[in-house]
Amino acid sequence: MKLAQDKIENIRGKLVVSCQALPHEPLHSSFIMGRMALAAKEGGAAGIRANTKEDIQEIHSQVDLPVIGIVKRDYADSTVYITPTMQEIDELMEVQPEMIALDATGAVRPGGVTLDDFFRQIKEKYPGQLWMADCSTVQEALHADELGFDFIGTTMVGYTPQSKGDRIEEDDFRIIREIIAKAKHRVIAEGNINTPQKARRVIELGAFSVVVGSVITRPQLITRAFVDALDF
Repeated sequence: MKLAQDKIENIRGKLVVSCQALPHEPLHSSFIMGRMALAAKEGGAAGIRANTKEDIQEIHSQVDLPVIGIVKRDYADSTVYITPTMQEIDELMEVQPEMIALDATGAVRPGGVTLDDFFRQIKEKYPGQLWMADCSTVQEALHADELGFDFIGTTMVGYTPQSKGDRIEEDDFRIIREIIAKAKHRVIAEGNINTPQKARRVIELGAFSVVVGSVITRPQLITRAFVDALDF
């Protein structure tokens, strides 16, 4: 755990790039995500967030940056899809990312498992692992903080029924400021931080690190923004 903590310390005040492509996306490929991570490193990224053990294994072969690992998987009996069950945790532990992130909203996990019970289970099974809570509201973030997550993330803001309409940057990042002011654990800013100025601002406000994804690594979305701007 000491080595993982030391590597994670390297992302303090710096950029983590989310290198992900789902099966329906053009860049879906572990090979491509490995090269995407290498490009991010060459650009100065201090860490990578990645999906699936296969992508993480390839990324490890290309860069020596700390990795925040997740597995996105859908289950019929739950809306939770970011590292939802022990199966995904076990898969990630095969490639040993420095940190594992999981949905920490109020939604019940597959099989009717609550976040509290699930977190207790994974802490018992892997006591040396670092954990990140992907939250959508201040209340969820503070609950995850009380549970003992090592890092609290704003990943899900605006993506859940309880946070619908919320935007992470509103009122000078009010949600992030409130979480930072009240939480004991470190806060990672993530979600719709799509300009260098926003990334700088959340660090100025006290976020431990900032994760940026689509605006760097999803060319189809970047292209669409330019196309939409020309549609007048």
